[in-house]
Amino acid sequence: MDSRIRQLADVLIRHSTRLQPGEKVFIETFDVPSEIVTALIERTVEAGGIPFVETRSNRVLRALYKNTTEAQMQAIGERELARMKEMDAYIGVRGSHNALEFADVPAEKMALYQKHWWQPVHTEQRVNHTKWVVLRYPSPGFAQAASMSTEQFEDFYFDVCTLDYAKMAEAQEPLRARMERADRVRLTGKGTDLSFSIKGIGAVPCSGHRNIPDGECFSCPVKDSVNGVIHFNAPTVYQGKPFSDIRLVFENGKIIEATGSDTARLNEILDSDEGARYVGEFSLAFNPYIHEPMRDILFDEKINGSFHFTPGNAYERAGNGNRSSVHWDMVFIQRPEYGGGEVYFDDELIRRDGRFVPEDLQGLNPENLKG
Repeated sequence: MDSRIRQLADVLIRHSTRLQPGEKVFIETFDVPSEIVTALIERTVEAGGIPFVETRSNRVLRALYKNTTEAQMQAIGERELARMKEMDAYIGVRGSHNALEFADVPAEKMALYQKHWWQPVHTEQRVNHTKWVVLRYPSPGFAQAASMSTEQFEDFYFDVCTLDYAKMAEAQEPLRARMERADRVRLTGKGTDLSFSIKGIGAVPCSGHRNIPDGECFSCPVKDSVNGVIHFNAPTVYQGKPFSDIRLVFENGKIIEATGSDTARLNEILDSDEGARYVGEFSLAFNPYIHEPMRDILFDEKINGSFHFTPGNAYERAGNGNRSSVHWDMVFIQRPEYGGGEVYFDDELIRRDGRFVPEDLQGLNPENLKG
């Protein structure tokens, strides 16, 4: 077995989930090789934990989603929820032979999955009541999306996923403190000028305990405070459907205008429920190894010099109470090659063109996180 796989499994068990003797961990995998699954089982047992394993195929899930009924999806969701309630920890390893496998699943079918399976099992139970971590796994298709050879991408992947997350955790404490003190936030960039408040919301630093790769600190707008326009410059995939050129106009917290490469489907998703047109997360990202979008949100939302702004459901921690079946992380990159941009907290310049400006935040710039 590749030593890097064993190292990654060790990060997931000992750092991300901090698995303790006697704890149950649900290991759910999608289109990944057996080596990572067996490594996770071995590391779980070595830590004294109890592994539960489900290996899934995205092609099989596509067939299930396309042919499902509401009664069937409700029954599956109830079964999955009962299992999740028994778990102390969750590890989701998501590979893919085709990132757009669900592109032709009708929107109304995906909505059934979101309502009866994803939201109760993951959004409500797993996120709030287990020690969880989610990661992608390298594949030739993933390498192609990143414009790399398979070998080159694997080297990149393991660099990203096994970096010194303890060092990152220490470096982002000043950012967490600043976000917790802040009231007014302003975000600028090409085609973008957005203002909102995060007063009293709090902030959560992320350094490998929930996502691998990691590198973000998130908060959330006060629900009715968002005003202005944002024109996202990174492509995105949601419910298996690719989107680009998304432009959102906000008034008193609500998206009142939404256009993009597929305006009809975009608005269909944003009309899923009342909360989908409000924002549930705002996050600054700073992973020093991730620079370009790959249409994979676990990587793209950590792009160095980016932020993401998320229509839909808010987390319970650092949240504004917004509830929705949608949670769509949309990414804006502020580095110069993407048109630049600025982040202000209460009129103080925090980041310009993707680089943190205040002295106490210098540790989050890439040369310091890598070193």
